[in-house]
Amino acid sequence: MLVALAALGWLLFDIQEQPAGDSQNETLFVYCAAGTRPAIQEIVDQYEAEFDVTIEIQYQGSNTLLSQIEIASTSKANAGDIYIAADDSYIDLAIRKGLVRESIAVAKQRPVIVVQKGNPKGITGIDDLLKKDVITALGNPDQAAVGKVTRKLLKATNQWNKLEARVRQHGVFKPTVPEIANDVKLGTADAAITWDATLNNYPELEGIRVPTLDAGTANISVGILTSTQQSARALHFARYISAPEKGQAVLAKRGFEGTPGDPWADKPTLTFFCGAVNRAAVEPVLNAFELREGVQLNVSYNGCGFLTGTMKTIQNQDTERGFPDTYMACDVHYLDVVQEWFETGINVSDTNIVIAVPRGNPRNIRGLSDLAKPGVRVAVGQPQQCTIGVLTKKLFAAEGLTDAIEPNIVAQKVSSAQLIPDVATGTVDAVLAYATDTQAAADRVDAIEIKSQAAVAIQPFSVARTSRNKLLASRLFKAIAESQSSFEAAGFHWRLNTDASP
Repeated sequence: MLVALAALGWLLFDIQEQPAGDSQNETLFVYCAAGTRPAIQEIVDQYEAEFDVTIEIQYQGSNTLLSQIEIASTSKANAGDIYIAADDSYIDLAIRKGLVRESIAVAKQRPVIVVQKGNPKGITGIDDLLKKDVITALGNPDQAAVGKVTRKLLKATNQWNKLEARVRQHGVFKPTVPEIANDVKLGTADAAITWDATLNNYPELEGIRVPTLDAGTANISVGILTSTQQSARALHFARYISAPEKGQAVLAKRGFEGTPGDPWADKPTLTFFCGAVNRAAVEPVLNAFELREGVQLNVSYNGCGFLTGTMKTIQNQDTERGFPDTYMACDVHYLDVVQEWFETGINVSDTNIVIAVPRGNPRNIRGLSDLAKPGVRVAVGQPQQCTIGVLTKKLFAAEGLTDAIEPNIVAQKVSSAQLIPDVATGTVDAVLAYATDTQAAADRVDAIEIKSQAAVAIQPFSVARTSRNKLLASRLFKAIAESQSSFEAAGFHWRLNTDASP
């Protein structure tokens, strides 16, 4: 079963890439929004100087680039590695089209009216762009992100149709931000709408902010193309752009508003505490993620009582060292007990609690009440050590059977994984176990359904509030969120809304 699941994990990611740094003289091909060119080119020069990598870039309008990526993806040629769009609506569209797999937001910008220094035409707002003596340059909404955002904003205020008509008659539409900014610089246009960060590259120009345009914050995002054959290197470069000490410093110098990024590390390490019940479903996903990202995952599989106890010990020692970045519990109970240290959890899956008996059910056990019969030997999880123990205790209480069954409990185990072997070998007559744990021993044990709303364990995923690698942790969650088939193959029921994020 584990071999099959591992194979499934590889299929989920179609990994063919080498980890970043394992090959020499690598070349990345990047499609990049033209308006970000000065900043991105400086980051590229800096990155190439630090690493033995060549980066080839094609600069164009965001929508033009997306069309080129889509055309390239239909041919046998490699469509490239990275797509940097001036507005994340293009990245979202690329994801829906299956062209981009991961995305990382790296900066923000807003549209602004730009004019020559001194504002010779006295422009103060959108209506001034309609004046007969004003020639305006705009980004083509079907090619440039700034044009698309401008159109959306001005349609909402009923100003777009008039401005569009005016520009078509006495102005100009251009495919990129630098082209429309250059028109104002050269005097062939009196005004244009560009990004505020663009002004950093044009000291001859000044910006006129208006509330209508200020509402149009655009997120510059780096998308990793599905077509890349070197995802680890591509993600390495994307993390470099988003790191505060690296690309973020350049973007800020160039006039862009930054976004929080993970601190730079050549090979980041993410610590993941994972309840043992999740291992069969999660392990192949983690292996594939580690290779695709070119990062290191330190994964601890254990009973959640042990895992949360370890967290409390670390917190009591007043140190963050060793504390997990992410935690996937066997049940929400064991996220609740450490919730103060974690963001709100998202429920990924669930599994039923069943009565596992030897194959053929020799004691004819049909329900919980049969566990109270004289001579029935029962094993359960240890409540202080593992989730199955806590849930079993709650289940007995909910059904009013605690006092009746307790005399027949002959063993308590520290993890769910230790229960099935006891019943499979006939050491005990019955155990309370997860349905998922019975799958691997289906030829030796039978699973008896428990008709109770308390007979279910729900597995949540959460990110630690103190994690320094929240973006990486978020992408790990995304990998898990895309692994429904892996969980279902392991016997879990899928709960996750795939649009959810931690």
